[in-house]
Amino acid sequence: QVQLVESGGGLVQPGGSLRLSCAASGFTFSTYAMRWYRQAAGKERELVAAISVGGTTTYVESVKGRFTISRDNAKNTVYLQMNSLKPEDTAVYYCYARDPWNPKYAYWGQGTQVTVSS
Repeated sequence: QVQLVESGGGLVQPGGSLRLSCAASGFTFSTYAMRWYRQAAGKERELVAAISVGGTTTYVESVKGRFTISRDNAKNTVYLQMNSLKPEDTAVYYCYARDPWNPKYAYWGQGTQVTVSS
């Protein structure tokens, strides 16, 4: 069955770094667009970063220059490198996979908590 398993979250001080990973299985990873979303307490889920099948990346304005999304198709894994973290980056981060040619095939991970605090 399809699985997206996030890891790498935790507690970090402001200005620190974390790298999130999302390991995928159960579908052809290389043919899916991948995204990272986040949801802070009491707020709506927001798209943070996306990477297309071809490797094109996009970011929400608030993380540009600090976060980098990447994918390793050989390892069926997508990453989110987060640098210069701020308290407002605190949220549960979710991995999302979507078939760009058949959008009904879309999957979510279970989420990983990122807390930025001194």
